[in-house]
Amino acid sequence: MRTQVSDLRLREAARADAPDIAEIEKLCFSSPWSLEAILYELDGNESARYIVRAEGRRVVAYAGLRVVLNEGHITNLAVHPDFRGRGIGAAVLKELIERTRRDDGLTDFTLEVRASNAVASRLYASAGFRAEGRRRGYYTEPLEDAIIMWLHTV
Repeated sequence: MRTQVSDLRLREAARADAPDIAEIEKLCFSSPWSLEAILYELDGNESARYIVRAEGRRVVAYAGLRVVLNEGHITNLAVHPDFRGRGIGAAVLKELIERTRRDDGLTDFTLEVRASNAVASRLYASAGFRAEGRRRGYYTEPLEDAIIMWLHTV
């Protein structure tokens, strides 16, 4: 039986979520963040904000950003492959933006996305992000440009 988006819980990420987040990183990215880097984001980085979508105790998606003045730099967003195509990524992104606008007063959001990642680019565009630049050779494994996208909310 497929889990519906409404059956999943959205909440702030906790230290106990780090192993699930690390596993999703490994499944989704060619250069995944280490467990130590994730733990630092959750415990040691005062500018980091992370939320997760959970099915029971299992994290199935997450998103994070770093607060820089009135801007949010989205560092990562990923959905476990078994849960893709259900609108979870869009829901997590929307919630992250809404929470940080409300709680941190953020007005602008930015991110980088692989130039070849059409699925992610469409997701971000559907949330109002627009391509405003390019970083040549930003990604490794494989080497690829990043498209810089921005969402301006005021």
